[in-house]
Amino acid sequence: MRLLVDMGHPAHVHFFRNAIKELHTRGHEVKVTARDKDVTLALLDAYELEYEVRGTLSKGTLSKGIGMVKTDMKMLKIAKKFKPDVMAGILNPYTAQISRMVGAKSITFTDTEHAKAAQRMTLPFTDLVVTPKAYLLDHGEKHVRYDGTHEMAYLNEKYFTPDKSVLEKLGIDQKEKFALLRSVSWEASHDRTDDKIPARLFHDVYGYLEGKMRVIKSDELKCGKDLEFHPAEVLDILSYAQFYIGDGATMAAESAILGANSIYISKLKGQIGVLEYLERTLSNYRVVPPDTESIIKNLDDTEFERIERYECPDIISLITDLMIGLGEER
Repeated sequence: MRLLVDMGHPAHVHFFRNAIKELHTRGHEVKVTARDKDVTLALLDAYELEYEVRGTLSKGTLSKGIGMVKTDMKMLKIAKKFKPDVMAGILNPYTAQISRMVGAKSITFTDTEHAKAAQRMTLPFTDLVVTPKAYLLDHGEKHVRYDGTHEMAYLNEKYFTPDKSVLEKLGIDQKEKFALLRSVSWEASHDRTDDKIPARLFHDVYGYLEGKMRVIKSDELKCGKDLEFHPAEVLDILSYAQFYIGDGATMAAESAILGANSIYISKLKGQIGVLEYLERTLSNYRVVPPDTESIIKNLDDTEFERIERYECPDIISLITDLMIGLGEER
């Protein structure tokens, strides 16, 4: 069987890489395409996954529209040459739409209820929609649900073992308390720029934490000192951190699953099923509104200690079986 998997975001690499390995083990051929966005290609290189770049990140409404047309044309060319039986992506309009043009089946994974534009461009064309059980929307007969979250798929102990040597490389003692403070780029299709967290808030949080523990910052934050580490080492770092504070939903979930105290700064509390599920399931995960007072209060109310790593269900086996099963229906 021939399967084409498209990576539009760094988190997609983590989500699919173990399933791709399993598909290869079962004797199937997998083609990976990827958008050159953030650290997506760096992660693919680190995990030694061969790929073909199908486009870059576009900014602005007009540029994004032109970029989508170009990407559709590039993906159609790739798919015609590869002749996939199944095309897979995470709320990915390209794999869903192009699958109809080349006679392939399409499987779409998603956990993001508020990404309305991407849903309109993707879900009508896909054959199977796969989401966590906590996902709030219902997509009818083609909707399959699973226990857990996207992040739990690759943080199951079967697939991820943290590397302590990363701490030594960064000059961090294993017994040293430290926090990761992160601000995201806000360039995803479902991101609203009016919801962007102000830099001042991160400065305030940094100032509060600086006297209590070491603070590692990530991305475009302009406070404190940064450390050089490879994107593939972030999960190792989170496995030993006491805190994660940031507006990146994926990393907030990863942190809590790995045992760090996680504060996700967001206005989306009560709107996203997975966020509610994580708050119910993990005592170290909190969704906090973007104001300094609320964040500092949550920090004050939290013990500066890690908790036991969460025991994740094996979602990779389900992902692999669903992709193969869909291809067999073709």
